[in-house]
Amino acid sequence: MVLKTVLLISLFFVPQIFVISGLVTETWQLFSCYILSAFGMSGIGMGVMHDACHGSYSKNPLVNKYVSYTLNMVGASSEVWRIQHNVLHHSYTNIHEHDDDINAPFFLRFSPEAEQNKLHKFQHLYAWFFYSLSTLSWVTAKDFIRLKRYHKKGLVKGKNGYQKTLWTIIGWKVAYFLVVLGLPIMFAPFSFWMILLAYVAMHFVTGFIITMVFQIAHIVEDVNFPVADENGNVEGERMLHQLATTCNFSPNSKIITWFAGGLNYQVEHHLFPDICHVHYKDIAPIVKATAAEFNVPYYSKPKFFSAVLDHFKMLYVLGNTPKLETQKVMK
Repeated sequence: MVLKTVLLISLFFVPQIFVISGLVTETWQLFSCYILSAFGMSGIGMGVMHDACHGSYSKNPLVNKYVSYTLNMVGASSEVWRIQHNVLHHSYTNIHEHDDDINAPFFLRFSPEAEQNKLHKFQHLYAWFFYSLSTLSWVTAKDFIRLKRYHKKGLVKGKNGYQKTLWTIIGWKVAYFLVVLGLPIMFAPFSFWMILLAYVAMHFVTGFIITMVFQIAHIVEDVNFPVADENGNVEGERMLHQLATTCNFSPNSKIITWFAGGLNYQVEHHLFPDICHVHYKDIAPIVKATAAEFNVPYYSKPKFFSAVLDHFKMLYVLGNTPKLETQKVMK
């Protein structure tokens, strides 16, 4: 994990250093550097900070705390992400209005419980573009919007927790934008607009990669979308809930497993979020066999592209089927 962490952090920062130092003089080199940083940013998000924020990167809590700051280094807030992901997504997986991963803007519909509108019938065509914008909106606005909402819900803990977290976010973001935009604009031999375009291209790649990995694990045809009662409670056992709402993909791909931080083993991750992802490939056969023994769901797509196709179909179903009928399709 240490070597992987160093490699991915280097993949993000070294291209930025090349840009800032003036070694990059051609437009194609500029865009290549930002695209390389995009893969570093994606890898940090999936294979480094994700484990650290779950407390599974190391047995030492301090190590987990400091490694989780790698998310802050690439422009997002680890504090807000812990609430959004650890508290809401893992506790309320695929539950409308509780799981923030499926709470979408009005032009997207990720749950059969969400209200349908006329735009949704085309979402299987245009959703991919907005996936590419996801991390750009994350580092610029979404952290602040979510922090305010979580504060109102009482999810931001500690005395003056909201103010402390807010100023922490601002501090990290100032440093981040200084590195990826400010210093390149000051020292690189390119116009402001060219650097800004390269920066946006970086987020297009990062946003698409990260969003796809999470979407094809939960928004596919097989999985369930449980309905919570008026108190936000769902009947059933936690592990059965995770099995019913989560899907693996490409479990035999060593490259995807390495780069995606084991998130192609989403079933195992949701069952055992406090176990480091390097162990998922060994746990998976046991989980699959146990699920078969007790006749409970274990969803898995053999290839990445088969999972993407399934997600495409699910977007179409959700976009073209009314609320009650969609629930029937899902069963």
